[in-house]
Amino acid sequence: MKLKDFNYILILIFALSADSLRAQNIAGRVVDLSGPVVGVKVSLSDRNLSTVTDSTGRFSVGTSITAGQKLRFSKESYRDTTIEIQNPTYFIEVELTSLSQVLSTVTIKDPVKARNFGYLRAVEGTAIYAGKKSEVIRMENVIANLSTNNAREIYAKVAGLNIWESEGGLQLNIGGRGLNPNRAANFNVRQNGHDISPDALGYPESYYTPPVEAVKSIEIIRGASSLQYGTQFGGLINFVMKKPVKDKKFEFVSRESIASYGLFNTFNSISGTNKKFGYYAFVNYKKAEGWRPNSKYNNVSTYFHLDYAFNPKSSIAFEHTYLNYLSQQAGGLSDRMFNEDPTQSNRERNWFGIDWNLFNLTYDQKVGASGKFNVRAFGLLASRKALGFLNYRVEVEDGTPTEKENRELIIGEFNTIGMEARHLQPYRLFGLNATGLIGARTYKVANTGKQGIANNGYSADFEFIESAENLKSDYKYPNFNQSFFFENIVYLKDNLTLTPGIRYEYINTRSDGYFRDVRKDLAENIILNEVIPSTLGRVRSFVIAGLGLEYKHANGTSFYSNLSQNFRAITFSDIHVTSPSFETDLDIADEKGFSWDAGIRNQTNRWFRFDISAFLLNYGNRIGELLIKKEEDSRLISTRTNIGKALIYGLETFTTYDLIKKDELELNVFSNLTLVKSEYIKSNVGVQGKEVEFVPLLNFKGGLEAQWKTLRSRLQATYLSRQFTDASNDSNGGASAVTGLIPAFHVFDFGLSKQWKYLKLETGVNNFTNQYYFTRRATGYPGPGIIPSSNRSFYLSLQFKY
Repeated sequence: MKLKDFNYILILIFALSADSLRAQNIAGRVVDLSGPVVGVKVSLSDRNLSTVTDSTGRFSVGTSITAGQKLRFSKESYRDTTIEIQNPTYFIEVELTSLSQVLSTVTIKDPVKARNFGYLRAVEGTAIYAGKKSEVIRMENVIANLSTNNAREIYAKVAGLNIWESEGGLQLNIGGRGLNPNRAANFNVRQNGHDISPDALGYPESYYTPPVEAVKSIEIIRGASSLQYGTQFGGLINFVMKKPVKDKKFEFVSRESIASYGLFNTFNSISGTNKKFGYYAFVNYKKAEGWRPNSKYNNVSTYFHLDYAFNPKSSIAFEHTYLNYLSQQAGGLSDRMFNEDPTQSNRERNWFGIDWNLFNLTYDQKVGASGKFNVRAFGLLASRKALGFLNYRVEVEDGTPTEKENRELIIGEFNTIGMEARHLQPYRLFGLNATGLIGARTYKVANTGKQGIANNGYSADFEFIESAENLKSDYKYPNFNQSFFFENIVYLKDNLTLTPGIRYEYINTRSDGYFRDVRKDLAENIILNEVIPSTLGRVRSFVIAGLGLEYKHANGTSFYSNLSQNFRAITFSDIHVTSPSFETDLDIADEKGFSWDAGIRNQTNRWFRFDISAFLLNYGNRIGELLIKKEEDSRLISTRTNIGKALIYGLETFTTYDLIKKDELELNVFSNLTLVKSEYIKSNVGVQGKEVEFVPLLNFKGGLEAQWKTLRSRLQATYLSRQFTDASNDSNGGASAVTGLIPAFHVFDFGLSKQWKYLKLETGVNNFTNQYYFTRRATGYPGPGIIPSSNRSFYLSLQFKY
């Protein structure tokens, strides 16, 4: 299908939707004893449709309403009022009762919002989630080591996630269902709805992760459910940042944290609203020595948000995010070294640096009584620099100062500009209620990548040695992507919805540059120095589709199912990176497949809540690592190539039960258990019947949460069974240790927090049984080899809020 033809289809769909919008309105006014009430939320009780009253207390619901449907009127400090519509064509007036008229003091507690974990509604903003596997982490109520972005604690209730742990939580490394966790590259990672990776399709690795102290909530949408966000198998991760406080002109928050191994973290934010202007900004500085030698780091991140409301229906917001960090990397260990002493390091000259600038401009407009339009323009100016001694035999010492080899340097420069527009509108379709979402995204990328030789010093000197043979490769990646998507909720009944979706994708990924073939004799004299031009390009355009179904029972239980096609483009930037322990097949091809979810959930029950789902991932042409022997020197090299067709299926369960819920005392237990089976059912490289890498059979996180008044605590256990890191299911990492088994491990964490009027104290201990374990084997930086996870550590945080 051509792009022009697809545009015609979208125009026709929108025209039909607009025609169906001609519906009867129900209008009215909301008042109290003193006159009109502004900002009252008016919602249909059986549909995800709402509006608010204007400055005169008036409202209008632009959709067909049948007799018997109910309107709910709610506003803080007023008693909720619900009325049944008898005649949807007349003007109604509703009088609200102020709670101050009947009570001198009122305490309102929302039991759903008070929980730190939940699910997205059928419609949120300009997005559709009906019939989909979704989760929301509400950070305000999470008890965890926030100063280090401890992913093991933060994502504890999200079923099935496989987490690679990194020093200080500087990067987010999560996967699931057999997807590589490296820098969350198999997810579309966003902040406030806009992309934060260098190139969502050409270079999807996310080097920036916002400090969770500034995050309001984290939204996770699984692969079969994320059609409106992209083609990827993993799905979506969206960090929703804190917004300006509405009832103050100025608010100040300061969090000071100290922890084991010299960690110091200071987070300071200001926020407020003055008439039509709102602002939120923070500065975060963090440093530590690290729990292993040669693993110190420091980083600074800033964020600024400014919004302006033109009127109750339209607003604009600007955001700027900055991150700069530098970390010394202790390098990887062999299996023997880890078993002997996991705290050791024989690398002291390896460094990694990030400089990240994100820009976002968002415009929101309400269309009619219930429609919403959103457009955002975003950009990225960033770089990543990796410097180090990467001998594939990780046990080899770095040498004496006069014998040290020159270091390897990789520099990536990222320049991205993009735009995404969305329009969501309720309407009538063949006599049925419906909500349609139509959108488009386009972005242009001008990234570069260089690799070569740097000096043999100790410092973080990210400069190439200027000579003809030292720059090994130099590439430009001028990529372009354009996509159109349409999703639609059709209310077959009040409690039964069908959600079809379609996405058109145009992808043009290119690389243009050269690599250098340098050969030396036994005396290290150069006998060949040849520059080889290399240009690669691939253009694709295709349509993928998905379908969701959800049934809501009267008792609050929902049954949902979703099926969607998936696609993941190859990344040329991976192809052009050379490493003594890792290489990429030049004939590597794109991945294709589909995802399916089906489950049952309930979060309205007062005592027992659950989400239990089965899933299946059909992964064609899967890309993975395979251990291959090099003919010239008999070295075993981890090679990235198309492994074959993989089938991954399993059961994801999350349950929570309130053991005690009385007065100001609460005690609940939660369990997050995932069981997964995987197999390569077809392969051209001899691994048919093998297990898929990064798929532990059993993945468990569970614990106890308690609260008494403003004192809260959490005890958590984590267990993952053994998993392989390459498709051949190699169990011995060998000299490079980049492949091999990740043994089963268990970890225990404890956290405690106490809230006063202006102060909040948080403390805890991570890995309090002091287990030695690891979650990853790195093929390059920060290894190669085994990257041990931190042993026992303590933290203490004090927050002042005024």
